[in-house]
Amino acid sequence: MSYFDAASAAPLHPMARQALLASLDEGWADPARLYREGRRARMLLDASREAAAEAVGCRPDELVFTPSGTRAVHSGVAGALAGRRRAGRHLIVSAVEHSSVLHSAEVFEAEGGTVTQVPVLRSGAVTVESYAGALRPDTALACLQSANHEVGTEQPVAEVAEACREAGVPLFVDAAQSLGWGPVEGNWSLLAASAHKWGGPSGVGLLVVRKGVRFAPRGPSDERESGRAAGFENIPAIVAAVASLRAVRAEGAAEAERLRELTGRIRAGVARSVPDVEVVGDAERRLPGIVTFSCLYVDGETLLHELDREGFSVSSGSSCTSSTLTPSHVLTAMGVLSEGNVRVSLPPGTAEEDVERFLAVLPGAVAGVREKLGAPTPTVVTRADELVVDSLGKLCPIPVIELAKVIGQVPVGGTVRVLSDDEAARLDIPAWCQMRGQEYVGEEPADRGSAHLVRRLL
Repeated sequence: MSYFDAASAAPLHPMARQALLASLDEGWADPARLYREGRRARMLLDASREAAAEAVGCRPDELVFTPSGTRAVHSGVAGALAGRRRAGRHLIVSAVEHSSVLHSAEVFEAEGGTVTQVPVLRSGAVTVESYAGALRPDTALACLQSANHEVGTEQPVAEVAEACREAGVPLFVDAAQSLGWGPVEGNWSLLAASAHKWGGPSGVGLLVVRKGVRFAPRGPSDERESGRAAGFENIPAIVAAVASLRAVRAEGAAEAERLRELTGRIRAGVARSVPDVEVVGDAERRLPGIVTFSCLYVDGETLLHELDREGFSVSSGSSCTSSTLTPSHVLTAMGVLSEGNVRVSLPPGTAEEDVERFLAVLPGAVAGVREKLGAPTPTVVTRADELVVDSLGKLCPIPVIELAKVIGQVPVGGTVRVLSDDEAARLDIPAWCQMRGQEYVGEEPADRGSAHLVRRLL
């Protein structure tokens, strides 16, 4: 089996395993106690904090350990907003933030705050101008991920941080995907990360609050972790998390170059060998190990199962693979195809032959899914120079398949009206038009669902 989903959780690093086992015998006591066992545990905790702070690029007394990366995000965003309540009740986030940040924004909005979502380019990146334009006199906090978790696009954090600094607004950075590869550059104010993203054990997060940033912890707290992360510290897991962070950093430069070459090979190979595919995300400003692509006329869940049977563990942002049956908010914000979406995220140490085998297997897997899926014969009604395709009650990718089957039946300049009540059609039909050189005229209300109007150009 080849595990290609490191962006969700990286395999436990050997150094993390060694450190975890060693510290189980030394770090079990209460580090707040003054007896020998407590002092020993405190020494492990303090040493881990200093090493983590060095890796992040902050002071040890600015960093606390939390029970998870999600908890670090929730505590960091809520605490910064509470600390700057007098400055205003306005929060800025990008449209492609991790769900933990967006959930924090939803809670803030429900409590009476206002939230601005900054749009992204088709590459998944924000522009500095868009963030600067969103800043207001009452802005309390701005949030920006260092790199996207679904497509790997790196964000201009240093430039956005400078714009925020000039406006007197702190910038919160979700560095979960990138911290294992290196420190986050720029004059940011708060940062969160999660150990399971770089090969540490799950259940350990980092929260950094720079000195001078107004911060008011929310909810019940105690004397531990500066009052910012209540509860008994899991010292063995913390020691293992920091050991793995130092280890991946030591291997980072060479491994990053190697994985970047492998993912570049996947980007080129997929585009060359799989018809009707869109490789998404920035081709240059991206994390080393992530490559994401979407295949027309493919059900994402079925394709993932096919790849799993072939021995490859990958993930997807397709609506077909989610319980909500709505497309990924990241892919939606980028305006790219969501159907048949595959994210390949290579862990450090991935063998070149595994990548070559994936490239050999993928075309057949996609072709097999397309053949199995087939598509029901579209229900078509002709109205002068317009065809009406009834795709009501059919989930992705059927509406797009039916559109592709009939577009040639109308003259150039004629239109096809696709009736669909599938939420993903709002994203996938415009994306199909862009890929196939047709014009997406727009969406209109219908008795059921919506009518998507497409004009034939070719």
